[in-house]
Amino acid sequence: MTEGSLVIDKLTPLIGQVSPPGVLQVEAGAIARYADAIDDPNPLYRNVEYAKKSRYGGIIAPPGFFGWPTQGGGLETGAVMGKVLNAVFESGMMRVLDGGVEFDFYIPVRAGDTLIVYGQFVDARERTGKTGKMLFLTMEQTYLNQNGDTVAKQRATLICS
Repeated sequence: MTEGSLVIDKLTPLIGQVSPPGVLQVEAGAIARYADAIDDPNPLYRNVEYAKKSRYGGIIAPPGFFGWPTQGGGLETGAVMGKVLNAVFESGMMRVLDGGVEFDFYIPVRAGDTLIVYGQFVDARERTGKTGKMLFLTMEQTYLNQNGDTVAKQRATLICS
């Protein structure tokens, strides 16, 4: 982090804050529709008999599909990021660019799962480039199934200027 930066000074107390949990429901029909939307014909995502005979024993979701919000409209994980972006905008940085998303997948998401997702603000770094100051923000989301097992983690970077 850059010393003496007003925006970093505002963001530092927010690092480590965790959002309230969001609840996501994973339904077999939604898995099939998602697989259709991404044009993935894998029978593990739609064919019950095929999936039962697989090592998974049932329908699983494609990587990156975590179901649909069932409580609070799915906005819970954005609560912390809203505070972060308010501090950024107040500093005069009005442009926000998607700096990429990384996933770590641990166990398959299955039809019938109920997932709990938590968001956490994990880092803020400021750099000076040819066009001025840029701010790199990192947010993580952790997805747990109904058994408390971590199914995936997502790390997103935003670039602000």
